[in-house]
Amino acid sequence: MYSKKVTIKNSTGLHARPATQLVHLAEKYNSNLTVKREDTDEDVVGDIKSIFSILSIGLEAGAKILVKGEGDDEVEAVDAVCNFISSLED
Repeated sequence: MYSKKVTIKNSTGLHARPATQLVHLAEKYNSNLTVKREDTDEDVVGDIKSIFSILSIGLEAGAKILVKGEGDDEVEAVDAVCNFISSLED
């Protein structure tokens, strides 16, 4: 398992369009990929390969998240996901 933390910088958060792009990116990898909100007391976890799961988490601007990967390409997958999320700026 490999994980990495990232903060949503985009002022509109991870809404439908970038969330769809994120899912398409994640689907290129074999590893299971999840995202967990780190800035809430609730245990909010979602599957990065599911648009409904991503949107239901409510990843607004400033949200601190933990991206986890499990599989043969986990490091590459997690780094790609985090780089994509970090690149989302206004």
